[in-house]
Amino acid sequence: MNEAETRAELIDRALKAAGWGVVPDTRIPRELIIPGWLLGDGTRAKSERADYVLVYRNQKLGVIEAKKRDARDTEGVAQAKKYAEKLQMRFAYSTNGLGIYEIDMLTGAEGHITETPLPTLATTPPTFSIPPKNHKRRKTPRNS
Repeated sequence: MNEAETRAELIDRALKAAGWGVVPDTRIPRELIIPGWLLGDGTRAKSERADYVLVYRNQKLGVIEAKKRDARDTEGVAQAKKYAEKLQMRFAYSTNGLGIYEIDMLTGAEGHITETPLPTLATTPPTFSIPPKNHKRRKTPRNS
């Protein structure tokens, strides 16, 4: 399964099941253009595209970097961190549609996650879930 198929068949469905794009005030912009860094001569480096951005009540909360199902779920970590930094977002995620790796850009905590809060800012930032696999994953502590 390539990345486009993984996104359509696994990630998009998981986001919708978690309430993203369904719950009022949630949006998931896809292929969001991220301007390149400013260079010393007044020009910009090449623009990049974030696979998904999680938006709740017009606040960008996290960026998701998607990889094909056969890739490791951590393969997009470096990209996700870079995009979260450029977009000034607290959370970055990397997924292959089977597992989710979360990075808290504020605290530095990172690791695999399994629990999925619905889109709400009341207690914790929203995320998304992938149906559990047969093996156990640890939950990353969150410091909101």
